[in-house]
Amino acid sequence: MHMADALISPAVGGTMWAVSAGLAVHSARKIGPELAERKAPLMGVLGAFVFAAQMINFTIPMTGSSGHLAGGMLLAVLLGPHAAFLVMFSILAVQALFFADGGLLALGCNVFNLGFWPCFVVYPLVFRRLVGASPTRMRLGIGAMLSAILALQLGAFGVVIETRLSGISELPFGTFLLLMQPIHLAIGIVEGIVTAGLIAFVSKARPEILAVAEARQSGGMVSAAPVLAAFGVAAVVTAGLFSWFASTHPDGLEWSLFKVTGATEVAAPSDRVHEIAERVQRKTAILPDYDFARGAEAGEEGGAEGRWPAISAGTSLAGLVGGAMVLVIAGLAGVALRRLRRHDRGS
Repeated sequence: MHMADALISPAVGGTMWAVSAGLAVHSARKIGPELAERKAPLMGVLGAFVFAAQMINFTIPMTGSSGHLAGGMLLAVLLGPHAAFLVMFSILAVQALFFADGGLLALGCNVFNLGFWPCFVVYPLVFRRLVGASPTRMRLGIGAMLSAILALQLGAFGVVIETRLSGISELPFGTFLLLMQPIHLAIGIVEGIVTAGLIAFVSKARPEILAVAEARQSGGMVSAAPVLAAFGVAAVVTAGLFSWFASTHPDGLEWSLFKVTGATEVAAPSDRVHEIAERVQRKTAILPDYDFARGAEAGEEGGAEGRWPAISAGTSLAGLVGGAMVLVIAGLAGVALRRLRRHDRGS
C-alpha cells in the first residue's frame, strides 16, 4: 500500500507532507521523559521488525495478488499511539529514501495512511474500547484482530481518496474503490491474525509492556528483555532469510491498478516537482527495490537460475541494512525525546 509519486499531485503530496509532519511534531510533544526512556529500546527493535515484516509479501489465494503486514496496530498497542506514529514515520522514510519503496512526494500520504489511522483513530476509538480497562487475553486478541483489519481498510480508502483528489491519473473512483477495499480486507485478515498472535505473546511474556503503552505505570525501566530479544531475532531472520521467499505477485495496490489500467504502475506526470523527487530518490536509493540493481539486471540474461542468488543476497542485505537503520533512527528518537522532555521540564 506504498503509494508511488505518479498517483499524487504536488498539491496533495505537499499537503499530506505538512499534515504528517505536524502529527510527528505533535507526537513528539506528547511523549514524556519517563515513557520515552522506557520506550526507546522497544521503538528501535519493533521498528526494525516491522520494517522487515513489510518486506514479506504473502500470496492472497485465487486473486493473483499479494499483501504484506502494515504493523501500525502492533506498534500502537505496544508503544502507544504517539511513539508508534514516530516509528512508522521512520520506517517509511527509510524505505522511500534508501530503497525506493514508495515515492518521496507521496511519503506524507503513506505515513498518514499507514500511521494516522491505526494510531490516532482505530487505537483510541476501537481497540481500547474493545479491550476495556482490564483486558483479558481473549479481548486483546479479538480487539487486535478487528482493529488491524479496520486500520488497513481505512488506509486503503485513504489511497483511493488521495488519488482521486490529485486528479492526475485516469482511475475511475468507483472501480478503484471496489477493487482496493476487498483485496485489502483479505490482507487485513492475515494482518489481524498475526497482530493478535504477537500481542498474545507479549501479554504472556511481559504484560506490563501493554501497561506502559497505556501510560499507566511510572518510574523505573520495564524489564522487556525477552520481548526485545524475540522481536530482534524475528527481525533478523525475517529480513535475512524469509525475505527470499516473498511472493512475486503484485501487492494489493499494484493489483488494483492492473485490474483498472492493465499495468501495475501509472506514468508520472512530467512536471518539475515529480522530476525533482525522482532525481533525489535515484541518488539516495542504495538498494532500489531491496536488491542489487546491477545483479538483478545481469541475472535477467541468465534466466531465473542466474537471477535468484543475486536477488536473495541483495534482499538479505537490504533487509538487514534497512532494519538496522530503523533500529538506530527509532531508538535514537526515543532517547532524544527523553532528553528533550527533561530539558524542557528542568527549564
